[in-house]
Amino acid sequence: MTTTTERPTTTDVVRFENVTKSYGTVRAVDGLTLTLHPGETVALLGPNGAGKSSTLDLLLGLRTPDTGTVSLFGDTPRRAVETGRVGAMLQSGGLMEEVSVRELVTLACALHPRPRPVDEVLDLAGVTALAGRAVNKLSGGQEQRVRFALATAGDNDLIVLDEPTTGMDVTARNAFWATMREQADQGRTVLFATHYLEEADAIADRVIVLRGGRLLADGTAAEIKARAGARRISFDLDGPVDEAALRALPHLTTASVHGGTVRLQSRDADATVHAVYGLGLYPKNLEVAGLGLEQAFVALTEAQEV
Repeated sequence: MTTTTERPTTTDVVRFENVTKSYGTVRAVDGLTLTLHPGETVALLGPNGAGKSSTLDLLLGLRTPDTGTVSLFGDTPRRAVETGRVGAMLQSGGLMEEVSVRELVTLACALHPRPRPVDEVLDLAGVTALAGRAVNKLSGGQEQRVRFALATAGDNDLIVLDEPTTGMDVTARNAFWATMREQADQGRTVLFATHYLEEADAIADRVIVLRGGRLLADGTAAEIKARAGARRISFDLDGPVDEAALRALPHLTTASVHGGTVRLQSRDADATVHAVYGLGLYPKNLEVAGLGLEQAFVALTEAQEV
């Protein structure tokens, strides 16, 4: 049975207030202001170099901001970690080798201020069957699940995950996110950085997009898609395709032609489709749909390039 405690429902879990962090001439975090609330599942997105890792380092107290403030549960990040309110699963850092999974998890539980029972942690992370195996005999996906076990060795209020499902197969990923949903349902806040945008779309209550260390977008996945503005148009054409004429259609952001299949993105899908018929074309299998999160993410970040 999973350990549960009564959790606060009003106190901000994380608060960044005008935070900056530079490394030499590179400003990794640039005036970042945001707040996370209890029970949220939040995806942190951004292209390489967007400031995601620096933001997580500041949140966990591994770095201090140059300006601005970072607080967790109304206290300093270091104090929140020391009192066992935060669990983290990071990409950096290796696991102890030549010990068993059970021995490693037992150590993590013993060191946590608010420990969970070892068998409960093993079960939650889906590594009970691996408990007797040496850590250096694990696959990449199995190592990720052990890292998750270490992150949940105690009864944390905030769980921070950096690319948590890297190396996991589809079955393991689905099981992992089912566990994360249970954690959020119990009032815990889950913050995860990922390159798997379909995970953010399916799992996150809220999506935060960073670019150049700045907050580019913050909302539900549906709101992020709507903000991108464009819609997808696809159809088939019989006979030769005049690609130049198609690419000259109004309001397009992208266009591609493969054989007789045309795929467009448009900021005014109605006007674009009307113009298609104006060319004397008769599209078959015409579909108009909103962007997926991945296409919206690309559209938003490309629009900010300088």
